Amino acid sequence: MSSDNSPSKTSGQYHSVKGTVVETVGNLTGSTSWQQSGKTEHAQGETEYKAAQAQGYAEGTGDRLTGYKDSIVGAVTGDKAQQTSGNVQQEKGKAQQQVNDPTA
Repeated sequence: MSSDNSPSKTSGQYHSVKGTVVETVGNLTGSTSWQQSGKTEHAQGETEYKAAQAQGYAEGTGDRLTGYKDSIVGAVTGDKAQQTSGNVQQEKGKAQQQVNDPTA
């Protein structure tokens, strides 16, 4: 977890890889405690990565919806700046969803 206690993809990847390394060392040395510790850390890292991915996807969805709303309101009221801002936010949300797509 990151310092603000929210999931982090970077931290999740780090702990996943570190856990795999610790487990491998345990396998090579025959240390069951290292094997178990490595498996646990790897699983926790994978869980954190997936949680951060889901959080990023949800934030992207929120940006897309807010951007869509602002774009529509701007178009209806003739406010080109609001419409453009909404379109930009909508594209930002779409990009964030693509980066965090759990099916990709």
